[in-house]
Amino acid sequence: MTPRSKILIVDDEQSMRMQLESMLATGEYETISLVNGRELLERLPDLSPDLIILDVIMPEMDGFEVCRRIKDQSRFQHIPIILITVMDGKKVMTKGLEAGALDFLQKPISKLELQIRVRSMLRIKRQYDELQATLKMREELSNMVVHDMSSPIVSVLLHATLLEEKITEPALLKHVEMIRMAAERLDSFVNDILMLAKMEQSKLLLNLTWVDINQLALDAEKHFSIIAHSKGITLKLQLPEPPLEMLLDDNLFRRVIGNLLANALQYSPSDTIVTLQVKPQELLDDKVHLQMEVIDEGPGIPEEYRDRIFEKFEVIDLKRRGVPQIGLGLTFCKMAVDAHGGRVYVKPNHPRGSIFVVEI
Repeated sequence: MTPRSKILIVDDEQSMRMQLESMLATGEYETISLVNGRELLERLPDLSPDLIILDVIMPEMDGFEVCRRIKDQSRFQHIPIILITVMDGKKVMTKGLEAGALDFLQKPISKLELQIRVRSMLRIKRQYDELQATLKMREELSNMVVHDMSSPIVSVLLHATLLEEKITEPALLKHVEMIRMAAERLDSFVNDILMLAKMEQSKLLLNLTWVDINQLALDAEKHFSIIAHSKGITLKLQLPEPPLEMLLDDNLFRRVIGNLLANALQYSPSDTIVTLQVKPQELLDDKVHLQMEVIDEGPGIPEEYRDRIFEKFEVIDLKRRGVPQIGLGLTFCKMAVDAHGGRVYVKPNHPRGSIFVVEI
């Protein structure tokens, strides 16, 4: 049996609430009446309605303000709202749409018109719910597939490492090194996807410790120097003295550095330089802050795309447009830096290339 749609009726006049309930008493809906916007905002998380019918003129808080407050909360933005009023229709429509309402009805209300509008809004809500369910199922399936990829990747890494210990012939050893490095990058990519899933489910907990940023940079140099050498790229570090220490999540920030360097090396041509620069910044609060830059001499990123490359839902579109230096690794960097209260952005490296900047 299909559950009935839940409709909230919010009006300070009891006669209007009763009239609307009577018009919607078809057996298709569960109606709940509330007397004002404040009560609606307080009870909304528990009621989880499919539709809200909201009077515009109410004491304390009018319908426009209530509508704005509802739409300011991401978890309620998908709930359709129909405004009802005795005011001029054009004024209500303009102001109501700006506040986030999807439709409006003018008093006195026609029963037929009300039922038509309600069915239309509920159809939109059902389509949204079905789309969300489909997206969630796809995301869960993707996460399962990615999770199952971890074991064979670890196996490749293990056997590549064992082969490196056994092989003495330089030519063969170089090929094994390349296999291991490719497997490590794939392993990092898989871990980024799993971490993104956890972060989006609000499961990310920062494990803050005092971290030596210089040492993280030196560890990254050791790891990526082989890749840089194989591509004919010079990898340079510019680190502060004395070493910079900050309260960070060591694992997350290590991977931020790794992702930015891997990204720069992947898109840089031979005979160029990739630079990792760490600079302490003393701001107005007298605390030492971090500014880190990864500078490359690659193809660069067009100005119109620089604000989009860190958003995961933009990645596919940008790849189709042939925009370089994008991928889920950058999305991970943004989410990890955001979790630390910082920001990451990209700017041009004149005359050629990009500068990815992390500020915490």
